[in-house]
Amino acid sequence: MHPHRLLHCFALVFFLLCLSLPASAQNQLSPEIREKIDKLATEALARTGVPSASVAVVKDGQIVYVKAYGNARLEPRTPATPNMRYSIGSISKQFTAAAILLLQEQGKLSLDDKVARFIPNLTRANEVSIRQLLSHTSGYQDYWPQDYVMPMMLQPVTAQRIMDLWARKPLDFDPGTKWQYSNTNYVIAGVIIERASRKPLLQFLNERILGPLGMMSVANIDQEKLGEQDPVGYMRYALGPLRPAPKEGKGWLFAAGELAMTAADLARWDISIMDRKLLKPSSYRQLGTEVLLKNGLATHYGLGVSVNTEAGSRALSHGGEVSGFTAENIVFPDKRVAIVALTNQDAAGASGAIAHGIAPLLLAADDPAMPEKLEQAKKIFQGLQQGKIDRSLFTDNANAYFSEQALKDFATGLAPLGAPQQFVQVNQGLRGGMISRSYRIRFANNKLLRAWTYEMPNGKLEQYQVAEN
Repeated sequence: MHPHRLLHCFALVFFLLCLSLPASAQNQLSPEIREKIDKLATEALARTGVPSASVAVVKDGQIVYVKAYGNARLEPRTPATPNMRYSIGSISKQFTAAAILLLQEQGKLSLDDKVARFIPNLTRANEVSIRQLLSHTSGYQDYWPQDYVMPMMLQPVTAQRIMDLWARKPLDFDPGTKWQYSNTNYVIAGVIIERASRKPLLQFLNERILGPLGMMSVANIDQEKLGEQDPVGYMRYALGPLRPAPKEGKGWLFAAGELAMTAADLARWDISIMDRKLLKPSSYRQLGTEVLLKNGLATHYGLGVSVNTEAGSRALSHGGEVSGFTAENIVFPDKRVAIVALTNQDAAGASGAIAHGIAPLLLAADDPAMPEKLEQAKKIFQGLQQGKIDRSLFTDNANAYFSEQALKDFATGLAPLGAPQQFVQVNQGLRGGMISRSYRIRFANNKLLRAWTYEMPNGKLEQYQVAEN
């Protein structure tokens, strides 16, 4: 049986399990955090005009929150539900990278193998390594940098044809000398997986990753559209009305963006990264370690994942976009926290706003004083917009900093922005014997500021500064 058909056979069972999840697991999030997540997601959809979002939250290595917002279909109007599948776009690349690592564990290839071992007729294939494919440092040109579907992409294509058209061009740079995102890299990686495993890519993924993790909702949208029970993908021209987005022709998403699933299933994958369920420890280290260029510069990218610091914690993340859908996935392995946000409109920022907005809510537990200090920071900011401060909150040094001229400048710059739409703590740490805290401030026009404070052991503030984010 074809892998995607096999997955469909388990869909009903999965959906029943998924529907039973939120009622029992959500109790692990406080009512206050649930309310903030709901508000954040609802406001993001309203602000961007994106029709719907499906969100899953992992805390302490367990799925603790699954909820959908908005409308999955506009005609007829159909509310989004957690058991609907959304395209995850380039988040699919993590699964391609994991498949390569599994094959390396089996001794069938090595990340340092040259592409020529499997596909000899590509440009400089004897110089480009598989690691460089997965880390976007190969130099192969991206076949789909556009945020829309070009006419040729409405027609079917094969992986071989994509490689012939884009991977036989001169490289954009010498291998390992620059970083440039390229879907072509992952098409090549997908072909290598099939040749090394002697199986179709989706069969290998199902047998070694999706099936073992119980990810029964997964669909291969590279071969067929999502079903009638799933969301419609939408697009819009500038600020015009939402319109159903065109579907890419078969073959264009192979190994680079072919998967669709529920938010809960993507969360199951995230938990497997925290638990190190499928791969050897050395493979997980390679997956989540940023690759350096030959000159030593960091790329902030591992193998199919961005590697950064967010809210003071190590974050493995990736966005995704295919026609009609955008997605964001963030995993904090050291904190056993993850956030999934899937939406049904392309070229839109709602999924990122939701996921990155939720992160500080979950990681604030590292700072027990966060609620009190956050409220204090908000009130100080409101005062600064009026050119006023409560000097009893500050040290002598800070009071000297807030001179008459400084307060006038704060008011001149901050008052026109109006009331913040979002004010969240994003970091907490130590600096010079003080507690440092950072905040992200968002306004109605999407302008972003950051504020950061240093708190003395006696609770007084040695510093409160504001700048462009």
